[in-house]
Amino acid sequence: MAATMKTGLKAKAVGLLTSLLYRNAALFRLRMNLYPPYLGAGIRVARVSRDFREIDVALHRQPGNANAFGTHFGGSLYAMVDPFYCLQFFAALGPDYLVWDKSAKIEFVRPGKGTVTARFRITDADIEAAKAATASGAKYLPVFTVEVLDAKGELVATVTKELYIRRKAERKVKAAG
Repeated sequence: MAATMKTGLKAKAVGLLTSLLYRNAALFRLRMNLYPPYLGAGIRVARVSRDFREIDVALHRQPGNANAFGTHFGGSLYAMVDPFYCLQFFAALGPDYLVWDKSAKIEFVRPGKGTVTARFRITDADIEAAKAATASGAKYLPVFTVEVLDAKGELVATVTKELYIRRKAERKVKAAG
């Protein structure tokens, strides 16, 4: 019984923290910038709009994220863009939806040197399309593309992300008896 009680309290605490994290853009940005894989890789969330519809991310070139040729390691380039569309939709749609990354493709165009950036944008139309497509419980698989640019604005990589979005099934409440 005590273990069940601890598990329930832990789940409630995690739910509360998650709720706060996706209501407060400054707290979200701070949490992402303290996320150990990002901190160690030189990835910084530079800006998050209040409604989470716009996120800007930067990857600073440092010895720990260079490849054998002295340019950005491809894994770091992908890591800087990995979660953001998924997290933006989670923030916009709320806890009644499942939002996952389904697939991704990265195309390296030129070597990344110095600081590179990526800008993530979702619109009201994107959110409404997700709600409409999932209203019946069906899955929705939107595709988004983000460009990674160097300081001169030149294309370093293009990343295509496919999301999986579905409205959660309503839970049946057990009848007291």
